[in-house]
Amino acid sequence: MILNLKILFIDNHLIAVHKPAGLLVQGDSSGEPSLLDLTKEWLKNKFNKPGNVYLGLLHRIDRPVSGVVLFARTSKAASRISHQFREREVRKIYRAVAQGKLLPESGKLEHYLKKERSLKATVFPKPAPHAQRAELSYRTLQILDKACILEIELMTGRFHQIRAQLAFSGCPILGDLKYRSTVKLRDNRIALFARSLEFAHPVSGEPMCIVADPPRGWPFIDKK
Repeated sequence: MILNLKILFIDNHLIAVHKPAGLLVQGDSSGEPSLLDLTKEWLKNKFNKPGNVYLGLLHRIDRPVSGVVLFARTSKAASRISHQFREREVRKIYRAVAQGKLLPESGKLEHYLKKERSLKATVFPKPAPHAQRAELSYRTLQILDKACILEIELMTGRFHQIRAQLAFSGCPILGDLKYRSTVKLRDNRIALFARSLEFAHPVSGEPMCIVADPPRGWPFIDKK
């Protein structure tokens, strides 16, 4: 199986792909196709490579989320980009449709998140045992009838961070039933996508910005 991948950027060191909602980034025990495996297959066919293709996993986005996913094509690139992620030198921008109106219209959210065995994040307003600090900044791009479109920059990369923090703030992401959304979207998607990644190229050091278009049907709600 070769998915009709949308390649956002490729050179000898990196490949960025637009992940569709519903696809795993990395395979799990279910054996379902993953973006990692499908990108390897795409590279193998594109460049007629025999044997296994190296592809370094650098980060993940949730299964119901679409948008930019970056892979490394060499171990050197993987090491250098991973270092940038660890040092929080990669700028990660998302867009979300949140139910209600988040006030103030721009600002920061800071909480403490704990990943539960149920694969859901519990949010605490203050430090708590086994909970990690989570911070994001946001600004409102548009106010709709019963929702708002937000641009979000992650300062930390916690499990379900954006989903959990927005829900805790009273504005769950549209379609995110796990975090108290009252609206169900088609194909179990949620109204969140990874808009862009900004980082330094692992070899040239030049600033890079990889941008994904909104998913089809965005923002999934009437613009009244």
